[in-house]
Amino acid sequence: MLDTCYFCKGKVIQQQVTIDYRWGDDLVVIKDVQAGVCQQCGEKYLTSGVYKDLECLAQSKSHLRGKMTVDILAFEESTTA
Repeated sequence: MLDTCYFCKGKVIQQQVTIDYRWGDDLVVIKDVQAGVCQQCGEKYLTSGVYKDLECLAQSKSHLRGKMTVDILAFEESTTA
């Protein structure tokens, strides 16, 4: 796993995070995911094994802990500066 961020060169440490994961048109929130997190910019790094596990969870929803409602907004560029 990385110990230096690719983008900002900050220190990356291992911790558990929450990941918003899209599978097709579905959005699932997966908690307690082991990831490397940059302490400077917040970039998250996942191993290929963890990413494959996320994909399996998103497809099967086998560890469903609950549901939540998410607002969907359309971005409209502001005309005022």
